[in-house]
Amino acid sequence: MTTPMNDGRHQDTERRRQRVRTALASATRDGTSLTASAIARTARVDRTFLYRHRDLLEELHAAARQPTGPTPARGSAATQASLQADLANAGARAARLAARVQQLEKRLSQDLGEQAWRESGLGAPADIDEHRRRIAQLEQRNVELAPRLEEREAELEAARAANRELTRALNQRG
Repeated sequence: MTTPMNDGRHQDTERRRQRVRTALASATRDGTSLTASAIARTARVDRTFLYRHRDLLEELHAAARQPTGPTPARGSAATQASLQADLANAGARAARLAARVQQLEKRLSQDLGEQAWRESGLGAPADIDEHRRRIAQLEQRNVELAPRLEEREAELEAARAANRELTRALNQRG
């Protein structure tokens, strides 16, 4: 059963739908922005109106995917999807380049810091590798000499014990 109130609401909805379609056709023809916000603003409807009327939203998305008409200056047209893909690729490339720049800045900072440290005279000597090799050799030599030292100390202790015994034996005789 239709009432005058329902009829009025349906007529208002149809007028809004027609304004949306007109705005969509105008934006497609003029090459202006094909977004839900822009079309809703042009048609003087709330953006949620588009989301409640899925067929209008689908028309909007289909129009956005269509290439704009080719112009002599540009050659072939680009779709919104291809432009978004290009934008995403450019963003990814910018992120990679930013990471590379940061890596190079860190490396440059380290190299300049080491150079300043060496030039100040406070840094490690230039022949530090030779010193490290010599330290390693001396440590190895210590490891090799430690058992020989223990053996000699044991022999010395045995000689002292024998000497004490001989001294005691001489003292008892005499």
